[in-house]
Parts: sequence; structure tokens; C-alpha cells
Amino acid sequence: MKNRVKKHLPNAITCANLFSGCIGIVLAFKGELIAASYAIFLSAIFDFFDGLASRVLKSFSGIGKDLDSLADMVSFGVLPAVIMYQILLQARQIDNISPYLNFIAFLIPVFSALRLAKFNVDTRQAEHFIGLPTPANAILIASFPLILDHHNRYFTPSLQNPYVLSVLIIIMCSLLVIEVPMMSLKFKNRDFNKNIFRYLLLLFSAILILFFKFAAVPVVIVFYIILSFIQFKFSNEDILGRAQKEG
Repeated sequence: MKNRVKKHLPNAITCANLFSGCIGIVLAFKGELIAASYAIFLSAIFDFFDGLASRVLKSFSGIGKDLDSLADMVSFGVLPAVIMYQILLQARQIDNISPYLNFIAFLIPVFSALRLAKFNVDTRQAEHFIGLPTPANAILIASFPLILDHHNRYFTPSLQNPYVLSVLIIIMCSLLVIEVPMMSLKFKNRDFNKNIFRYLLLLFSAILILFFKFAAVPVVIVFYIILSFIQFKFSNEDILGRAQKEG
């Protein structure tokens, strides 16, 4: 019995991630974007704990890895795309353009699928990510309805402009598949020097969220990307170079 629980617990948590994503999609299509955003945050929590459970219980399997990617595709690919589509519908509509431009939101699941498929076969991503992780992209999008709801004077005008939203979607899709290492938040030890960038990110994020709440999320994601670039630049390990030599 104990072995069965150990074997299936990570997959059960992954299924909770998937379930949350499905509920979020329904809520998003109904126009309940705040609740749909919270579904993304809940899915992200489940996504974190299924990986943690796998490492703690040492329960790894090919099925678990594929199931995780399929769940992430729904929760962090399709759900944020539906939220962006609804935001585009609520933005200023441009005659003869918006009916077609609004569908640009569904590039998000296309590039998320490419990102996740690549992750499953890319051996370079054991220690670092290559490209922006889909949960980070989804959390960024999940913050938009919350920012709009609080009428943030800095971000709200941009999130109501269809051209800005379209450019933002293209940038986010590009970041998902960009050939640049991104920092993993998995702490494999407590060595401060080896985890200094992770500690900086957590500290900076906590301070910003404390003062600015959900409006801080876009800044945190940008800071995460910048830190990842800095970490890669000053790292002694040339991840991409080593992978090319192996290839």
C-alpha cells in the first residue's frame, strides 16, 4: 500500500494541476477572469508540489513526465491564452482588424506546446531551463486581470491597447522558445554562493509583492529574465556550448 501511494502521489498532484486548469478555462470563457487567474496560481502550486513529491519520494517515471507536460499544456498554455483572448475582446476594438487580431492570443498554446515538447527531449534542461518556463509565462498573464481590476495607472492603459497586447504576446511566445538558459528555482543544496541568484529573486519578489501586490508580477518576471541572463553570462559552465560539443 505504501509503495502504491509513493508511486501515484506525484501523478495525483499533477492531475489536480490539470483539473484546476480545466476549471479555469471554463471560468475564462464565462468572462470570470479573476477566478480564472486564481486557477492558474493554484495550478502553479500543484505543479511545484508534484515535482517536489517526485524528488522526495524518488518516484520518477516516463508517464509522470509526459502527464506533467500535458497538464502544463492545459493550465499554462490553453488557459492563459483564453484569458488573453478575453482581455483582447475587452480592449479597444479596431474596425475590420480586431475580429482577426484577437485570435493572436492562441499563439500562446502553440508556442507553449513547442516549449514543453522540447523540454521533454532536451538533455540540457536538467539543471537549467532553455527558454522561459510555461508556468512563469502563465503567471505573468494571470496577473493581467488582477491589475486591470485594481485599475493600476501604470499598466492598465497598456493592457487596454490591442496593439500593445499583440506585441506583448509575440514577445512572450518568443521567450518561450528562445535559446537562452533560464534559472531553475530548484534548490539542490543550501550553498549561498551557488544559489545567490535564486535568493536575490526570492527577496526581490517578496519585497515587490508586499508593496505592490499583483502589479509587481510583471516586474518580477522581467527581473527573473534579467537575472537568468546575468547568471548565464557569469557562469563557469557554458551550457549551450557543452551541449553542442556533445551533439
